[in-house]
Order: sequence, then structure tokens, then C-alpha cells
Amino acid sequence: MTGRPAFVRIDGVAHHVLVEGAGPVCVLSAGLAMSWFDWDPVVPLLAPHRTLVRFDRPGHGLSQPAPAPPTAAGEAHRIAALLDALGLPGPATVVGHSIAGFHAEALARLHPDRTAALVLLDASVEEHPRPGPFPGTVSRVLGDLLCAAGLPAALGPATRRAVVRHDPAPADLVRRVYRTSRVLRGALLENAHYAAVAAELLALRATHPLPPGLPVTVLAAPEGSARWERRQRELARRLGARYEAAVPSGHLVMKDRPETVARAVLSPGHLGRPGHLGHPGHLGHPGRPGRPGQEGA
Repeated sequence: MTGRPAFVRIDGVAHHVLVEGAGPVCVLSAGLAMSWFDWDPVVPLLAPHRTLVRFDRPGHGLSQPAPAPPTAAGEAHRIAALLDALGLPGPATVVGHSIAGFHAEALARLHPDRTAALVLLDASVEEHPRPGPFPGTVSRVLGDLLCAAGLPAALGPATRRAVVRHDPAPADLVRRVYRTSRVLRGALLENAHYAAVAAELLALRATHPLPPGLPVTVLAAPEGSARWERRQRELARRLGARYEAAVPSGHLVMKDRPETVARAVLSPGHLGRPGHLGHPGHLGHPGRPGRPGQEGA
């Protein structure tokens, strides 16, 4: 399976997954409405040193639609089950971008034996989440309306290009993924349950501590937002993590600063020190906020 895309069934749902490289396992999980190819800039830097697992969550990329709303525990189970299905049972470094930071942290709390290190990449932060009523109904009705109007086919790829600045993704893949109602509905479903997943993670923090000594890096892209930088620093403090800011970078740090992401994976806990994949001058200054629903939050 190494180096080739495949589909793996988890709880009856076909998940698109790509495994490549060699060495200790590293899972790359992207944010809301993003796809496996958003990690392309990082792969050449990591594949010589790590077995990389890229996958699309249900309703994202090429994976089948989600049969149920997402939960923090469910997403943690998904990562563990995916690794089991791939025959990779040992602990893995998990890189969670944006909303997937919730999922990566939940994995470390619920499956500590499966987690070697965490890299939270401009991860979502919610100190006081307020889940709304009937989020599934709202997302389903909105999806029905937008799909009936033909918006995915008409505007999906153009919306992607507008949101992802200087998008390096191949145009044919963008069209293949973002012209579909499946991906629109998948993004709406995750976004609708964002606050509920955040609230669930807060509850897990109270009952399931992180494993002692787990290397955790919070790599943020505040880009001039003092408030976002404060929130990311507080996340790092809460998790006992190392904090760094990637500069210059937008929310898609894996696109804008791939060498910094690679260094965080290869040298957990030593991000601010000189290394062969980047220079500390790339770090340590304010960047840009990532928000739910914007560039893959």
C-alpha cells in the first residue's frame, strides 16, 4: 500500500488514505473542508524519515459521506482504527491542523498508547464553546438548499481557490473534490458540530489527562493578531506544550511553512533550536488567525 492511494473501511465507511515514506509513523490530519493533497508540500521533507499516513475524514476529499455527526471520541477512534486497519499498531506522531487539533488531542487522551507526540498546527481553540440546538438539522437543510441550486458544481472549485491563497493543489484534483455535493455536505456537517466537539474535548481534559512526558508542540500562525497569539499560547500552557509561531504564514501552515512543520515533527520539543530543516528565524514572530470555516479551520 505504501506510496499508493487506497480505500480502507472504518465502521463501514470507505476512507481514502495514502501511505508513503519509511520510519516511525506520522498521521497528517487536515482541517475543515481540506483534503489529502493539502499536505503535499510537507511530504518530500518527511517521507525519507517517517511513514506518513494521510487520510480524508468522511465527507472530505475522496472519502464516503459521514453516516453520523462527528464527535471528539469518534474522531480519536477513527485515527486508531485507521492505523489498525493499515497494520500500524504502534504509537504515532499525530499532526492535527485547525479543527483536527481537537481530534489529535482527543486521541492522546483516550488512546495514550497510540500517541508518540502531538503537533497542533494553528489548531482550533474554544475556551467556552456553546453548542447550538439541532446542528444536524440545520446543516442538512442548508446542504439540501445549496446542492439543489447546483452550487457545488458551479462554485465549489472557485470558492476553494478564493479561500486558499496561491493554491498549489492541482486544478484537476480541486475540481474532482470540490465540485461534489458530498464534500459540501461533509464540511457543513463538521462545521455545524464544531462547538459540540470542542465542548466534548473540554470535558475530556477534566477526566483523561495527557500521558506524562508526551511531546506536544503548538505551532501557530497568528499573523498580526495578538488575540489569536494569546489563545494559542494559553493552549500551549494548558497542555504543557512548546509554543512557536510560524512566520510568515497563513492558516495553512503546511503550505506556507512546510519546512517548519517538518522540523516540528522530526524534533518534537526542540522547535526553536537550529535544525537541518529550517532556521529559527522562520519562527517566533506573530502570524495570522485561523478561524472555524476559514481556510480549513
